Amino acid sequence: MRYIYLSPHLDDAVLSAGGLIYEQSKSGIPVEVWTFMCGFPPEGEVSPLAQALHFQWEFSSAKEAVEKRRAENVKATAIVGAKAVHFDFLDCIYRRSQNGDWLYAENIFDPPHADEEGLPGGIAKAIAPRLEPDDVLVCQLAIGSHVDHIIVRKAAELLGRPLLYDADIPYLLNHPEELSPKTAGMKEKVHVVSEAALRSWQEAIAAYKSQIAVLFENPGLMQAKVRAYWSEYRGIRFWKSK
Repeated sequence: MRYIYLSPHLDDAVLSAGGLIYEQSKSGIPVEVWTFMCGFPPEGEVSPLAQALHFQWEFSSAKEAVEKRRAENVKATAIVGAKAVHFDFLDCIYRRSQNGDWLYAENIFDPPHADEEGLPGGIAKAIAPRLEPDDVLVCQLAIGSHVDHIIVRKAAELLGRPLLYDADIPYLLNHPEELSPKTAGMKEKVHVVSEAALRSWQEAIAAYKSQIAVLFENPGLMQAKVRAYWSEYRGIRFWKSK
């Protein structure tokens, strides 16, 4: 039995469930993190939003951003004992409409654009042939309503398979009011996570060096917030349809 974490971006799965991934891998369960929105955009102009994020991440180009973020992800997933698998769909900050306009020029928390109606189906089509009957799929709830999280959740649900859901970190910490509507009709379970797993989880998150300032301001605050999230239940919460 293989656990597969469906991660919109090059950090989401480890941020949200790194402690449990560590426990699973230590117990001998094969764990893979499949990241979807990490393709290389065409060379040339990027959106103003992408430019601003590249500046925050301290990268000079989209190519460098994708290359180095993929490397960060390989390192982070290895720390918690998982295998990183990268797909080639573009991050929303690089995607254009049919007429060439930037789809998400200013806001990545808008609903999916009408031009992307077929994107969840395209992702589901890329996932399905790689799956084995006993695979367990873990999907993000899309708390925070980041457009890429919404699209990947829709893709996972198109597969017609049982799903587990984890809460998007750090979005849950900033938007706790979204948890209830995003889990309506689901059953919750807490998976216990040890202190050793917590430390590995924090170490893995720290491997995403380009993202720490944007997500948590600084490494110390990241450590504190992840520990506070863990300490409430001494584990990680998951949900599934009843």
